[in-house]
Amino acid sequence: MFVKKNFSLIDVLKFSGVHIIWLTTWATLVTVVYEYLHWEWLNIPWLPISVIGTAVAFYVGFKNNSAYDRLWEARKIWGAIINSSRMWGATVRSYISNQFTDQSLENKELQKIHQRLLYRHMAWLYALRSQLLIPTPWEHINQHRMVAKSVKSIQERYGINLTQDGVTETELKEFLPSDELDRLINYKNTATQIIDQQSQDLKNLRKLNLIDDFRHMELQKLLNDFYTHQGKCERIKKFPLPRQYGSSSFMFVAIFIFLLPLGMVPEFHDIAENAVWLAIPFTVLVGWVYIMMELVGDYSENPFEGLGNDIPMLSLCRVIEIDLKEMLGEENIPPPIKAENGVLM
Repeated sequence: MFVKKNFSLIDVLKFSGVHIIWLTTWATLVTVVYEYLHWEWLNIPWLPISVIGTAVAFYVGFKNNSAYDRLWEARKIWGAIINSSRMWGATVRSYISNQFTDQSLENKELQKIHQRLLYRHMAWLYALRSQLLIPTPWEHINQHRMVAKSVKSIQERYGINLTQDGVTETELKEFLPSDELDRLINYKNTATQIIDQQSQDLKNLRKLNLIDDFRHMELQKLLNDFYTHQGKCERIKKFPLPRQYGSSSFMFVAIFIFLLPLGMVPEFHDIAENAVWLAIPFTVLVGWVYIMMELVGDYSENPFEGLGNDIPMLSLCRVIEIDLKEMLGEENIPPPIKAENGVLM
């Protein structure tokens, strides 16, 4: 997540500067051919080009709105995960007690149970984050060589090179016993099995009368909520913005930019002598605006991609970790995740 209020000119150029090069080349080529070779047949009336530009703008706007909806929905889901996690921590500590037991446990034993359930939940958070960062075929990191290379450089530039991220592995070792970790880590969906392990643990606690039926059901409802949140995240991750919309948007922008100088050059040529050369910067400016609209939508449609537009899952996991550890009364509290180079992980 970008945390700076505004992007600098350097940031914008790093994001889209390479496109200015070929835009300038295309606009200059058309201008030179029209001016020196007198290929007046290249003249296209401005009206049809403006109609195409308007249609493309509406289409790109629809795509960007859809991409933003996916991004905002992902953030709302993680907001719900935070709320449910806090409820889980408070409910575990208040519900699991000696109230219904014939043989009371010592406070240290109860504390260990609370810690086990809350630590396992923290492991679920980091496991879910790790699974959501696994690249899908339609994400940028899996595209052709130039795009993939550019994405890797962006990750390194912002200090979030998630391809070499070792946070999850470290955290799982801290929050899960070694035997439990060795078993759960080998499942295809570790996060799902961690919640199931929580459910089995609750069943055993019910047998020991450390919770009654009502409290058992309430705690199980919270686990069901976590399954719901996980499923919503997986839906966004595993179902892309329909490619008929994403790909068509790119093609329409390309067609418009191809036609743009063919209408812009004759317009400036008729203004005054040598005014035709002004068509170059204006063509580049208009084309760059459309490209930026396309790029913003394209890089916002996958909120779990490992780029600067992502939901800051690591930061949110740390927020929950801090809250739960403070509920347990622990002193070794990790610091919040800080933004690096204007990006919060």
